Amino acid sequence: MPEELTRTFDDDFLTPEYFANPYPLYHRLRAEAPACWSEKLEAWLLTRYDDVKAGLNDPRLNSSGRIASILDRLPSGAHDEYQALLVHMNNMMSFNDPPVHTRLRSLIGKAFTPLGVTSLRPQIQVIVDELLDNVAGKGRFDLVDEFAFHLPAIVICDMLGVPREDRNKIRRWSDDIVGFVSAGAVTPKRTARAQKAVYDATDYLVALADERRRYPRDDMLTALVEAEDAGDTLSEDEFISMIVLLFFAGFETTEGLIGNGMLALFRNPEQRKFLREHPETMETAVEEFLRYDSSVQRQSRVANEIIKLHGEMILQGEYVVLLIGAANRDPEHFVDPDKLDITRAENKHIGFGHGIHSCIGGPLARIETQIAISTILRRMPHIRLVEDEPEFVDLFALRKLRALWVAPH
Repeated sequence: MPEELTRTFDDDFLTPEYFANPYPLYHRLRAEAPACWSEKLEAWLLTRYDDVKAGLNDPRLNSSGRIASILDRLPSGAHDEYQALLVHMNNMMSFNDPPVHTRLRSLIGKAFTPLGVTSLRPQIQVIVDELLDNVAGKGRFDLVDEFAFHLPAIVICDMLGVPREDRNKIRRWSDDIVGFVSAGAVTPKRTARAQKAVYDATDYLVALADERRRYPRDDMLTALVEAEDAGDTLSEDEFISMIVLLFFAGFETTEGLIGNGMLALFRNPEQRKFLREHPETMETAVEEFLRYDSSVQRQSRVANEIIKLHGEMILQGEYVVLLIGAANRDPEHFVDPDKLDITRAENKHIGFGHGIHSCIGGPLARIETQIAISTILRRMPHIRLVEDEPEFVDLFALRKLRALWVAPH
C-alpha cells in the first residue's frame, strides 16, 4: 500500500473527530483501502462486511497471542514488568482458541443462552424500575452514570453472587482493564493501571472464593469455585480471569448499547416517536442499535500464516483489526446504512461478533436493552437531551458515551 495513503488514513485515526463519529473514515477505508496497514496502530484494518465476518471465524487468524502482541508495542522489558497482566489476560477465554476456549466457554455457556436469560426478565424489570424511580423526580440526570451502567452491573453482580454495593469498585477495575485492551494506542500508563486493577481484583475475588467454599450459594461464583476445586476444569488463575472477564463483559458493552441507542433515538425523533407508539418493534429496534452504532466496534486477531487480501500481504504474526462498526455500515449489505431504521427487516449485523468467539453475553445484553429503553420511553415519554454534542470515551474497541445528560420531563 502506498505510504502516502496509509499516512492519510492514520492522520484521521484516534482523533477527537474520529471518536465523535468514526463512520465517515470507515466509508473511506471500505472504498479506497479495504485492507489498510496502519502505522499508528501497528495493525491491518479490515472494513468490508464480507472480510470482517469471515475474519472473525477464520482459523488463519488467532485469538491467542493478542496480548503479547500489544505488549510488544511498549518499550523493551515490558513483558517482564507486566508479566502478571500478560498471564491474567491470556487466561481469559476471549484471548484463547480451541480447545482452551471451548473448555472455558462451556463452563458458563448455559447461563447466557436465550432460554437461560429469559427467566431473568422479571428481575431485570424490577431493577430498571428502581433505577428510574431514583431519577424520575430530578430536573436532569446522567442517563449513563445513573442508569445505563448500574442496570447491567447489578444484573451481573446478582448472577455471579457479588455484593451489589461493590459494583462501583468493580467498575474502576473494569475501566482500567478495558482501557488497556480496548485502546488503540497502548501506553505504559494504561498498562500499569490495568496491572494494578488485576492485582486488586485478584485479592478481592480470592477472598470471595474463600467465602463461597465455606458458605456455598446458588450462584455462578460458587459454581466456578467448585469447578476450580475439581482441578480438571478450571485453574485458580483461570478462575480469577473468568470472573474479571464476566465483570467487564457483563456491563461495559451493555452500558454502551443503552447509551448509544438512546442517543440515536434523540437524534432521530421520528424513529423515537414510532418506537414509543409501537413498543412491539423493540426487538428489531435493538438489533438496529447494534448495527447502527454498536458498542463493540472491533475485534482483533493475529495472523498465523501469510494471507493475501485485496492486493495486500498480511504476514504471519501481524496484528489484524476487524472493524465491526465499519462492516455494519457496508452499503453492499445494508440499504441506506447511515440511516437509523428500527423496522429494518434484513439486518444480518455482526454487532456481537460471529462464530465461536461471538459475545456470550449477547442474549442478556439484548434483553436488558429491550427492557431498559422500552421502560424509559413508557415512563418518560417526554424525555429530552439537554446537551448538544455528548462526548464519547476515547477507546478504539468500545464505543460508549462519557455521559448523556437528559431531562425526564
